[in-house]
Amino acid sequence: MLDCQRCGACCAAYRVSFYWAEATDGGGAIPVELTEPLNAHLRCMQGTSSKQPHCAALQGQVGQHVACGIYEVRPEPCRLVTAGDPQCLKARAAYGLPIH
Repeated sequence: MLDCQRCGACCAAYRVSFYWAEATDGGGAIPVELTEPLNAHLRCMQGTSSKQPHCAALQGQVGQHVACGIYEVRPEPCRLVTAGDPQCLKARAAYGLPIH
């Protein structure tokens, strides 16, 4: 069984973009200091818009033991990814982690 608490590959493989109002300065719960602006309407999690993405909220080492520092208030795109879905498997493969 795939375990997100031991993986973290998704958090270090994709840009996590979301509507700006999900951040605290827009009335949401995501700490604004962990975000970067993309345009007038979108933000992303800090560190995920780089060539080698790595979310600022990711704690630990990918493939070992990880946790999301803002799990309870994580952005909508993070809530949509589930263990074993195509995005998960692609990220795991990129890190050389087993996909089953």
